[in-house]
Amino acid sequence: MTNPTTESKSAEIRLTSSAFDQGASIPSVYSCEGDDVSPDLQWSGAPVTTRSYALVCEDPDAPRGTYIHWVLFNIPGDAVELNRAVPSVPELPSGARHGRNTAGDMAYAGPCPPPGNPHRYFFRLYAVDISLNLPAGITKAELEKAMNQHIVAQGTLMGTYKRDKA
Repeated sequence: MTNPTTESKSAEIRLTSSAFDQGASIPSVYSCEGDDVSPDLQWSGAPVTTRSYALVCEDPDAPRGTYIHWVLFNIPGDAVELNRAVPSVPELPSGARHGRNTAGDMAYAGPCPPPGNPHRYFFRLYAVDISLNLPAGITKAELEKAMNQHIVAQGTLMGTYKRDKA
């Protein structure tokens, strides 16, 4: 499948977190070694045509290929942030829905690489010009297919995480 982010020219969203800076280490509280809760995220710069947002967090450095840590979609188009510790429920009160991560859970799964070199974790936020008529529990691939030709802006925040012992 073609990468949905390259289907069309899209605007840049500024995606940040108070938990870590671009390229910096993600604090352990957001990992399997801590509370395993999602970090807060803030964004700006989405076009007025945005109807919803989708978020994917993935680790391309995982030993068996890219590991999907979080899929969340139908975040309301007027939202500008996600609070820390997004609940692990299929559908949030806002209407946002969780997709499945690589472990098969409808939840955020924090960094948990094998001991050794640090891994990179990419939080990718997509502004979409439609609300996605998809059920909770979809995969990243199903989300990408549904967003195809509907991404109007995107932003990425990358953090790293390293475990010293198993």
